[in-house]
Amino acid sequence: MSYQALYRVWRPKRLEDVAGQNHITKTLQNALIQQKVAHAYLFSGPRGTGKTSAAKIMAKAVNCEHAPVAEPCDTCDACKGIQSGAVVDVIEIDAASNNGVDEIRYIRDNVIAAPRDVKYKVYIIDEVHMLSTGAFNALLKTLEEPPAHAIFILATTESHKIPLTIISRTQRFDFKRIGPETLIKRMSYILEQVGAECEEDALHLISRVAEGGMRDALSLLDQALSFSEDNTIRTEDVLAITGAVSQGFLADAVEAIIDGDAEKAVQAADALIREGKDPLRFMEDLIYYLRDLMLYKTAPSLNTLLDRVQADDAFVSMAERVESTWCMIALNVFTESYVK
Repeated sequence: MSYQALYRVWRPKRLEDVAGQNHITKTLQNALIQQKVAHAYLFSGPRGTGKTSAAKIMAKAVNCEHAPVAEPCDTCDACKGIQSGAVVDVIEIDAASNNGVDEIRYIRDNVIAAPRDVKYKVYIIDEVHMLSTGAFNALLKTLEEPPAHAIFILATTESHKIPLTIISRTQRFDFKRIGPETLIKRMSYILEQVGAECEEDALHLISRVAEGGMRDALSLLDQALSFSEDNTIRTEDVLAITGAVSQGFLADAVEAIIDGDAEKAVQAADALIREGKDPLRFMEDLIYYLRDLMLYKTAPSLNTLLDRVQADDAFVSMAERVESTWCMIALNVFTESYVK
């Protein structure tokens, strides 16, 4: 059997497994139990946060032979058939490559036919914001007068591009970025299951680079496992595959700026180039470091809101040393330089 990526192997199969979206999964579970499933949903949010996974789980749950259930059983023929892709009544459409009016008209003409294998036809339209104006108009007609056996689940990363006439005919759920703690907890569990190990700092770095996306985090974890030689992921491995800059390097750079130590700053820049790091990536990491430094300086008790750094002793010491005004000025200067 060919190798499957971690994010595919560990893709959620139940709503309770969709990480970091409890406000959504609880509502959907209640709707399933109470048999108050809407005819159309809009799942909006950043990439890799569970939108398509939740849509597929909903397709299983509404068609589960034991329905009404809060979760699909994954043992009945309907659940297994949908999971394997054998059930023709669950249709997945990638709007990025099927965005024309003809594709949506095909759906409109065929949605009236009763489902063949299960109770509901479920149409999952991914990247729905990519549909053309004509396609949206054709979809609108179907959403206005949907047959009782059809459910539409629209997924998007850019909800602002979807016409309000479409949004108003759906139940909208906004998926949020997954917090670092949740990402690390999930990655630690998967590593334990596959018999691998990872340094704590490496996990924190992956969660930082993933920017709240579980799929991105697991893809990086997969890459780091392939890069490691003894099934142990080290921080330097993650730095190598991501091109990210270590927190220690950022701290040294900031310290050189504070001290006005030109020699140290030049040495740091030279080391950055020799290691093949992207200067723009370094600038981005530095901006986030300064942002977190200013946040911690302003409200130390809110360290859970730090976006890219760990509040270790070195970071706390740095925060105690600098003034908030300096952080603000430095952040503005580097942000303006990055934008230009």
